Amino acid sequence: MLFNSAAFLIFFPLVTTAYFLLPHRFRWLLLLAASCYFYMAFIPKYILILIVTITVDYFAGLGLEKFEGRTKRWVLIASILTNIGMLAFFKYFNFANENLAALANFIGWNYPIQNLSIILPIGLSFHTFQSLSYTIEVYRGHQKAERHFGYLALYVLYYPQLVAGPIERPQNVLHQLHAEHHFDYPRVTDGLKWMAWGMFKKVVVADRMVRFVTPVYGDPTSYDGPALVLATLAFAIQIYCDFSGYSDIALGSAQVMGVRLMKNFDHPYFARSISEFWRRWHISLSTWFRDYVYIPLGGNRVSKPRWAFNLFITFLISGLWHGANWTYIIWGALHGFYFVLSTLTEPFWQRLSALMRLDKLPRLKAALAMLITFSLVTFAWIFFRAVSLGDALYIARHLVSGWPSYLAQSWKMLVEGAQEASGLGLYSVVNTIFKIIEPVTDESRAVLALTALALIILLVIEILQYRGNLLEQLNQKPVFLRRVVYASLLAAILILGTSYASVQQAFIYFQF
Repeated sequence: MLFNSAAFLIFFPLVTTAYFLLPHRFRWLLLLAASCYFYMAFIPKYILILIVTITVDYFAGLGLEKFEGRTKRWVLIASILTNIGMLAFFKYFNFANENLAALANFIGWNYPIQNLSIILPIGLSFHTFQSLSYTIEVYRGHQKAERHFGYLALYVLYYPQLVAGPIERPQNVLHQLHAEHHFDYPRVTDGLKWMAWGMFKKVVVADRMVRFVTPVYGDPTSYDGPALVLATLAFAIQIYCDFSGYSDIALGSAQVMGVRLMKNFDHPYFARSISEFWRRWHISLSTWFRDYVYIPLGGNRVSKPRWAFNLFITFLISGLWHGANWTYIIWGALHGFYFVLSTLTEPFWQRLSALMRLDKLPRLKAALAMLITFSLVTFAWIFFRAVSLGDALYIARHLVSGWPSYLAQSWKMLVEGAQEASGLGLYSVVNTIFKIIEPVTDESRAVLALTALALIILLVIEILQYRGNLLEQLNQKPVFLRRVVYASLLAAILILGTSYASVQQAFIYFQF
C-alpha cells in the first residue's frame, strides 16, 4: 500500500481510531494485523518470507540468551545466514548469475544456469537489516530477547517503516510497542503535520520532478549537456523529497500512535562536507553500516591505509545494498572515494582557505563548501539513477556538451528580454527565462511555473527548518495563523500535487 494512495487515506484513520478505542492488551494484535494487510497489498505471498525470518530470529534471540561461547556464536551465524540468504537469493542471484555468465562467455566456457523469474519483495533490504539489528543487539547484550512472538513480529512488520525505513534498533522501538499510549492531542496533531509535510514533498515536488528526469534518463543519448544537467539536478531534488517525504510520513504516522522513530534526514543538502552529508542523509542506514560493518572492521582505530580500506569497503557494500547493479556499486565507490580523499586532503584545504582569507568570510566559505558538496553528491546521483552503466558514463561524459550554443542563444534572449522589460517589467524577464528553459525541458509554461512555485515553497521551509525547530515555532503562533498555514499546505497538496490526478508514483526506495 502506498502512502500517497486513496487506500491509505482510508487505512490510516481507521487503524488509528481502532487503536485508541481498543484496550491496550489488544493493540499489538491490531497493529500486527494491519501491518500484514499493509504489506500484503503489494504481493501477498511474500509475507511468508517475513514469517520465516521472524520465526528464525525469535528462536535465535532466545538461544542467544541461553547459550554461551561457540554455541552462541553459531546461533547468531544461523540467524545472519537466514536473513542474508533471503536477501541474496531474491536480490542478488540474477545479478551474480549474469556476471558469471558474462565471465564464462569471455573465457569460452559453457554456462548453462539461467536467470530466475522472481520479483524482488518490497522493502526486503530494509526489514532484513532491521531483523539483523535485533539478533546482533541481543548477542551483544544491548537488548533482552523478546519473549512475545507477536511483539517481535510487530517490531519487524510495523507498517509505518516496514518497506522504506527508518531502519530501527530494538532498544529504541520494542519497549515503545509494549508501552500503553493514550490519545495526546498535541502529539497527534504534530504527527499529522509531519505527515502532511512529507506528502507535500512527495506528491508536489518529487513526483513533479519525474517530468524532467524520466525522459532524459530513459534515453540520454538524445540529449546534450543542458538537458542532462537539468535532469540530474531534478533527480537530486526528486530523490531527496521522495525519500525524506516517505520518512516524514512514517515518523508522523508512528508519532500519532505514540511511537517515536529515529530521525532519518537532517537537511543533507546543506552539508558542508561528504562526511557531514552522511551524518544527515539516510541516518538510520549510515549508522547501521557504521555500527555493524565499519566499526567491526576496525573503524578509525587502525593505520591510515587500513582505515581507508575499512571506509571504502563499507561504502561499496552500501552501494550494493541499494541495488544489484554495477551502477549502485560505483555510486558507493564514488562516495567512499570522496570521503577518503576529503579526509586525507583536509589540511591542504585548511591552508588554502587561510591563504585565500576565506576564514574572514565565514558565510562565503560555508556557501562554497555547500556548493562543492552538493555538486559532488549530485554527480554521484548519475550512477544511482541511470538505467545502465553505459548510460551513466554517457551522461557523465556529456554534461559539458552543447553549452556554447545554448549559452549564446540564452544570452541573445536575455538581451532581447531586457529590452522588452523596459516597458513591461518583471513579466518580460520571466517570459524570457521560460523561453530559455522550454527548449531544454519540452514542458509547458504552466508546468514550469507550478514547478518553480513548489521549489520555492520547499526551499523556504527547508531553510526555516534548518535554522530551528519550525514546528515548535509554528505551535507558538496564533491559532488563526496556524490554521491558515495548515489549510494552505493541504490546498497545495491537492492543487499542485500530481499523484492524485494520475497514477500514483511509487516511492523510489521501495525497490530496495
